[in-house]
Amino acid sequence: MTVYAATSETSSTRLWGLDSTRRLQRQLLEISKTLSGDLSDIQWLDDLDKVPENSRILVINGNFLFESRTLRGVLARPDTVLSHPDNHSAAAAFVDSCRLPGVLAYFREDNRPLPPGLKMIQPGDMAAFDESLRRSTTPLLETISTQRKNELEDQLYGNAYRGITDLVTKFAWPRPAKRMVHVCANTGVTPNMVTSAGLLLVIAACYFFWKGQYGWGLLAGWIMTFLDTVDGKLARVTIKSSKFGHLFDHGIDLFHPPFWYIYWGMSLLDFQPVMGIDQQQMYWLIIIAYVVGRIVEGVFPLLGNCSIFTWRPYDAWFRLVTARRNPNLILLSLSILVAKPEWGFVAVVFWSVFTSMILVLRLLYAVMVRLTQGPLSSWLSKDDVATGPNARTYAIFGTTRGAYAPK
Repeated sequence: MTVYAATSETSSTRLWGLDSTRRLQRQLLEISKTLSGDLSDIQWLDDLDKVPENSRILVINGNFLFESRTLRGVLARPDTVLSHPDNHSAAAAFVDSCRLPGVLAYFREDNRPLPPGLKMIQPGDMAAFDESLRRSTTPLLETISTQRKNELEDQLYGNAYRGITDLVTKFAWPRPAKRMVHVCANTGVTPNMVTSAGLLLVIAACYFFWKGQYGWGLLAGWIMTFLDTVDGKLARVTIKSSKFGHLFDHGIDLFHPPFWYIYWGMSLLDFQPVMGIDQQQMYWLIIIAYVVGRIVEGVFPLLGNCSIFTWRPYDAWFRLVTARRNPNLILLSLSILVAKPEWGFVAVVFWSVFTSMILVLRLLYAVMVRLTQGPLSSWLSKDDVATGPNARTYAIFGTTRGAYAPK
């Protein structure tokens, strides 16, 4: 049975360049690609009077702002009406077409009783933990108004941002990246265009590092990391994520970091062995440490419903400084400030080895916990995460809004 979707009302207020109808259409197309069975076939209707008999219909009030997982939560609960927790207005309903007249009457009249056989839900009834973005926030449902445009765009941007990531992405990039996302959204620049610019900078950084032109290489590298933040956020707030874009972006992120460090090392013509480890051996240590770290990250989700960085609060803190691209760029940049590029290279090598060893130990410990206590779950998925013993850590990692929202 095909699922149909349509709006009972619409809003003309444009958020990140999209009116409510266009945003909802893109969201449902994105959602349908991740669902199976009947829910994978969601067709948009421009007119609620054209809903076929014996079908299911998702009725959406376009005066509300949803994130995709809010709509996904409604689709997972047939015969329900989603209401706003503050004003209790009906925002969406997923029902059989025979119930549509009663649902529409309920949407359009205040204080009307809920049609029989339907259940009322609110965003708080849905899961707050989002593993894909490593954060824990109630699914978004907000009333759209022109007066709240900036606030709502802030919320969409914050919901597109990972809660657990490296210290540069988390604390340095959110505000400037938001400004750049605005520029891109308003000028028609697509996420893949931004990613393509990042790829050119990856190649430029490799060349400059190899030639020993560290300042230019670091400039290219840091701009690339900034654009790497912009492209993903731009894709999410404008709902232009695609399978190709995902592979393009993450493929670049996956393969280029070791080349940067190795090309940096190749520029050090008079390098002397450290602790008996020569230059060639350090190249191999970089590759092995990087691959091991990535393998651990890939294997860990098999133990439960979380990644290695969302399992325990310690892992969230450790992700800030784990030897991935941005923390390593900090080490390389500091070495240039003291005119010792060889120190940066050695620091990256040993920090990569050390943090990969920690990841391996965490994996081994997690296997023991899995065998004795069952599937792993994230500390962010606990009901008392915002008020319990890890409340301080949750305030930092549960969301990224505090990194850019007005104080």
